[in-house]
Amino acid sequence: MKMIIKIARTELWNLFFSPVAWFLTLIFLVICAVFYSTSLVQLANFQDSLLRTTPSFEGFGSLTKSIFMGQHKNGFVGNIFSNLYLFIPLLTMGLINREFNSGTVKLLYSSPVKLNQIVWGKYLAVMAYNMMLMFIMALFMIIGAFSIKNIDIGHLFAGIIAFYLVVCTYTAIGMFMSSITSYQIVAAIATFILLFTLQRIGGLWQEYDFIRDLTWFLSIEGRAQRMLSGLVTTRDIMYYVLVTYTFVTFSYLSLLHGRELVSKTKKAGRYLAVFLSVMVVGYLTSRPGYIGYWDGTREQANTITAKTQNILKNMQDEPLEVTLYTNLLDLGPGFMKTRPGQRNKYIWNFWDQYIRFKPNIKFNYELYYDVKDGDSAYFKRMPGMSLDSIAREIAKMQEADFDWYQNPATIRKKINLQPEDMHAVMLLKYKGKQIFLRFFPDPVFWPSENHVAAALKRLSNDTIPRIYATTGNLERSMEKTGEREFNVYSLMKTSRAALINHGFEFDTLNLQQQQIPADITTLVLADPKVVLNDTVTARLKQYINTGGNLLVLGEPGKQHVLNPLMQNVGIQLMPGTLVQISKNETPDKVTPFVTMDHSWLLKENKHFGEDIRAVFEEGDSVKVLHPGAAPLSFSDSNFKVTRLMVTGPKGYVWAKAGQLVTDSAAPVMVAGEGDYKQDSFNVALALNRQTGKIEQRIVVVGDADFLSSMRFGSHEFGRNYLSWMNYESYPIAIENIPVIDRMLTVSLKAAKTQKIILVWILPAAFLILGSVILLRRKRQ
Repeated sequence: MKMIIKIARTELWNLFFSPVAWFLTLIFLVICAVFYSTSLVQLANFQDSLLRTTPSFEGFGSLTKSIFMGQHKNGFVGNIFSNLYLFIPLLTMGLINREFNSGTVKLLYSSPVKLNQIVWGKYLAVMAYNMMLMFIMALFMIIGAFSIKNIDIGHLFAGIIAFYLVVCTYTAIGMFMSSITSYQIVAAIATFILLFTLQRIGGLWQEYDFIRDLTWFLSIEGRAQRMLSGLVTTRDIMYYVLVTYTFVTFSYLSLLHGRELVSKTKKAGRYLAVFLSVMVVGYLTSRPGYIGYWDGTREQANTITAKTQNILKNMQDEPLEVTLYTNLLDLGPGFMKTRPGQRNKYIWNFWDQYIRFKPNIKFNYELYYDVKDGDSAYFKRMPGMSLDSIAREIAKMQEADFDWYQNPATIRKKINLQPEDMHAVMLLKYKGKQIFLRFFPDPVFWPSENHVAAALKRLSNDTIPRIYATTGNLERSMEKTGEREFNVYSLMKTSRAALINHGFEFDTLNLQQQQIPADITTLVLADPKVVLNDTVTARLKQYINTGGNLLVLGEPGKQHVLNPLMQNVGIQLMPGTLVQISKNETPDKVTPFVTMDHSWLLKENKHFGEDIRAVFEEGDSVKVLHPGAAPLSFSDSNFKVTRLMVTGPKGYVWAKAGQLVTDSAAPVMVAGEGDYKQDSFNVALALNRQTGKIEQRIVVVGDADFLSSMRFGSHEFGRNYLSWMNYESYPIAIENIPVIDRMLTVSLKAAKTQKIILVWILPAAFLILGSVILLRRKRQ
């Protein structure tokens, strides 16, 4: 070891007595200064302007990410990574081959020093130089710590680790290239080509299982990006260590073969032995359950929340089986992400965050081609062709192997995917239970954590949130897709917000013919348009009296339908239609305010309440559009009443008796015709009371349109109502830790001063220092 350190010291000494090392260090310093100071000045300019013009400005997103990590490739560290190709070949091109060019290699071969000591000594010197580059990068992070309020130190540390591992790996590759040729330019070009190959090889031949795993392991791409996002894993660390070991050992073998006379077969065998040993170790250290994780971000941005972790923990050691069904003929948004060539990204970019806490997840894949019964789109587009012929043409277009895909008859024997419209979907199985986990036709495509958590909880929990909607009285429908219906809110499988994708089950119930089942969670009575007969009323009253949870949605003009039932709980829909005159909307569209009590309705969904209270602190409230609403009144009863939505206290909303004309001149309140006004009208009320061990919960809203398929903006409130009536068991409220590194501590003037010092003065001083040392060396 002493000899290795001695060689490293000598090599490092020689390195800094050549202009190349000083030049590369200077360029690296300038690049760091430019990338850091440019982002800082730009953001400081924005902040100063916003502080002058926008009193409510509270900061940006995470400035640690914006300045230093910046969407992986656009920040300080990411830009440095992008320019490492310029440094490494120049740094390593003469590391070993200059011994050949100067003739000293013969002395090395004949000296008592071992070849492995020479190789590791030279590499240790380069590691020391790399550490100096790392310290330069860390210098700018330290400066940033004084320029950003509450900077995320852990995230920066993850970036430093990533940089040092990557640059050491690159230099090991460069050293090997320097050992196989005596021409430094050739070594530099070969290093660049090999680095480029390792960067791109992960995207090659991904359709084939064995080659996919091999090229994915060899690929450098994506590993550093995970660290730049703040997630450091032993799998990625071991990858860089093993690749470094491989090329340092290859350098030793290259020198050894230059001294020994051995056959080409033996030479190849030695290289193959090193490669295979590294592959075995790499495989063992990347198996689920044997990977260590460290999320360096303060807000744990790369880690699923404690709720999801607890759900996975409750699943214990029973395996979870995930089957991905991929339809060759499904060409919807994001369809290529489910193809065989994307399986590594499917597992490591999406499922890895769950594998971290449950290693025994088994992944299966089913490839098929089929269309939904009655779907003639393909046959119209390709007339005269059979489904098999169409599938073959699509396979050619996608450069896919048609033989991999099962025909319709085969896949239909295994599973019925007609209800999923033959789209790509995941089927989760656990202890004999199963549930679909869906992709969504939006830019994100992948299901969010709350979707996954809801599916996992359904598998591991026997309690199912069952919502029954009444029928038989011309109510709004959960199944119909019309603009007045509730399909987008409830059952639309392609909607990310639909409650069916958050663990709920929906069914209909005709109370004239059916009893209310015992397994019901909440009953929905949505805008019935005919008077409820005695049978329906009796069953509803019995349901209420026995403590059932109920969501009631009324409409103006139908007060007489619901009031006899609502009288039992002390609620009445007042006569008339609420009117709000505005220059942009028809008078039936009222915008009541969310109350402060509403913000405390949910205990689990903390961010929802915090956002509302934050608006209250600014002297305002959140408005929710209700197109056509009947006011609500309440009287003393054994229920506690919470006002959820109310019109403003200024009395600009009034109630129109009789028919409201919305497509003519603005209506005028006429008290003689029964129109009336009060300081504030109730639009939504929540009722609760204790019935035995369970708290009964009821929500009454004087408008049904706010949950219709055309009113996406107010669906969140409808989800919250059902969540409250489900005791917040579903949907799963994912509470992410908010970022706090949102403000700069420097002004634009100070940021510009930093830029002058870092971009001009500091490099100039370094240039003078390097020139003096080099000139003194030359004179000696």
